[in-house]
Amino acid sequence: MSSQIDAILLLTVSLGGKANKDVRPLSPKEWARFASWLHDKKLTPNSLINTDLESLLSGWVDQKINRLRLERLLRRGAALGLALEKWSRAGLWVITRSDPDYPKRLLKRLGKTSPPVLFGCGNKRLLSSGGVSIIGSRHVSEDDAKFAEDIGLQAARNGLSVVSGGARGVDQLAMFGSLNASGTVIGVLADSLLSLALSAKYRKYITSGDLVLISPFNPEAGFNVGNAMGRNRYIYCLSDAAVVVCSTPEKGGTWNGAIENISQKWVPLWVKKNTSLLSGNGLLYELGAGWFPEKIADFNALKIDVGLVEEKTEASIGNNEKQGESICGHTIELDFYKVFLMHVATLTKDNALQVDEIANKVEVSKSQINLWIKRGVEDRQLIKMTKPVRYKYKLTDA
Repeated sequence: MSSQIDAILLLTVSLGGKANKDVRPLSPKEWARFASWLHDKKLTPNSLINTDLESLLSGWVDQKINRLRLERLLRRGAALGLALEKWSRAGLWVITRSDPDYPKRLLKRLGKTSPPVLFGCGNKRLLSSGGVSIIGSRHVSEDDAKFAEDIGLQAARNGLSVVSGGARGVDQLAMFGSLNASGTVIGVLADSLLSLALSAKYRKYITSGDLVLISPFNPEAGFNVGNAMGRNRYIYCLSDAAVVVCSTPEKGGTWNGAIENISQKWVPLWVKKNTSLLSGNGLLYELGAGWFPEKIADFNALKIDVGLVEEKTEASIGNNEKQGESICGHTIELDFYKVFLMHVATLTKDNALQVDEIANKVEVSKSQINLWIKRGVEDRQLIKMTKPVRYKYKLTDA
C-alpha cells in the first residue's frame, strides 16, 4: 500500500475503536474541498504524513476541517496498519479516485463528490461494465420477489450486469437471479463487506470472477441508516438504467434514492407497474419514471447509453459507436458482435479456447461472451469442440 493511499484512508475512513470514535473522517464533499486546496498548493495527501502541519497548512481556513481534526485523523496510522493487514488477508483491496480501476461512471456523474476510497473484493473489471441497477424493499410480496429474481435472470441473458445493494429482499433476489444464470453482478454494500466477502453464499461467485462487492465504508462497519441512504446514489451511478421493483411512498432508502436519481437525471428510471396507494411506484411514475415493460425480457426499452457501456470493451470496440443508442438495439449489437468475432479469429488462430479464456482476453462479461458464442455457432462462424468444450473461429476456405 502506498503512502498516498494511506494518507487518503487516514483522512476519509472511519476505523472504529474507542480511540477513534470521536475522530470524524472527512466526508466526500469535505475531502473534495481539501483535496482541491492541496492540488492548488501543489501538495499531495502523503505530504501531510510525518511533517509540521502547522507550517504546511498555513493559509488553509475551513471551520469544519480545522488543523486539530486533521492531526487526529493522521495519528491513526497504527490502527490503519492493523486494519489493512486484516483486510488484505481476507482478500480485500482498496482503490482511490486516482486509480485506473476506479469506475469512470462515478467520476463522470458525481465528480468531486464521488467516494474518495472504495474497498472491494472480487473482479475489479466489472466496475466498468455498467448494467442495470435493480432496487427495492427488504420486505417483498411473493409477486415482487419473483419479478426481482426474473429480472436478474433476464439481465444475465441480455449480457447486462446487475447492480444492487446486497440487502435481503429485492437486492439479493435480483443478484442471485443473475448469478445463477451465469450473469455478472456488482454489489454496492453499506455495511459488513468483510463478513460478506468471506461468506459461503458469495465466495464461489467471487472466485469465478462473476461478482464484485464494494463499499465506500469501513469493511467492518455495521448497519447504519445514513450509510445505507448514502450508498444508493452509487448504485444508480454505476449502472446505465435502473429498475425499482417496489417502494414505500415518500419514505425509505428505495424511495429517496429513486427521487435523487430523477432529480439528478443520472440514468433512465423504470418501475414495476403498481398503482396501489400503498406503493410508491405510481408516484415515481408521475414524477418521471417509466413503467417497466410487461414482458420482463424486453430490455430494449431501458435506453442504455453506449457512450458509457463501451467501457466494457477494448477502446477499439467503443470508438466506432455513436453515443446514445441502445446496447440492446440490433445495430449496436451487430457491430459489437462483428468485432468480437475478429478478436476470436485472432485469439484462436493456433488453438481453440474455453469460454473463460476468451472472456478474460476480450475483457467482456462472461454472460455476454456466452451470448455471442452461441450466436457464432448458430451462424457457423465458430466451431465448437469438446472434451473440454472449446471454441475456434472457422476460417473461410481459400
